[in-house]
Amino acid sequence: MSRIGLKPIEIPEGVEVKVNGTHVTVKGPKGELSRDIHKDMKIEIEGNVLTVVRPTEGKEHRSLHGTTRSLIANMVEGVHKGFEKGLEINGVGYRAQKQGNKLVVNAGYSHPVEIDAEEGIEIDVPKNTQIIVKGIDKERVGAVAANIRAIRPPEPYKGKGIRYVGEYVRQKEGKTAK
Repeated sequence: MSRIGLKPIEIPEGVEVKVNGTHVTVKGPKGELSRDIHKDMKIEIEGNVLTVVRPTEGKEHRSLHGTTRSLIANMVEGVHKGFEKGLEINGVGYRAQKQGNKLVVNAGYSHPVEIDAEEGIEIDVPKNTQIIVKGIDKERVGAVAANIRAIRPPEPYKGKGIRYVGEYVRQKEGKTAK
């Protein structure tokens, strides 16, 4: 039984949801998102409450029920509030800076790594050891943050590298451990 799929989605003030067959469009103060959902899933809107209904209790429909509800809920939250993912840089000489629309990361390589911000994604650098990725699409914000982290993932001996804010990296002992 999908507990997540049964939860109704509250549509906040200023957010508009349109369903056209299997195509869902959500407009809000931060922007507009659209997505195609599975043809079997039904979306019912009553007032400012949206519910996702599955046609049968089959395994495929049960698995799609919660996924569809989560995708639509993330679209509604994204156009209303937006999403952000924080990264922190640890290591001597490791730093980031913003040059125009590019993020330039020095992470111990012989050259700085440049990343272009995608359309709809904003990259902020409040300090040279902090990076904040913002946007309305949760999936794309997470993908951009993962690409930045992949430049130099945290290593387990000294903890150097780029990690998510709040990420715990288990430290290993070096060669001298007995």
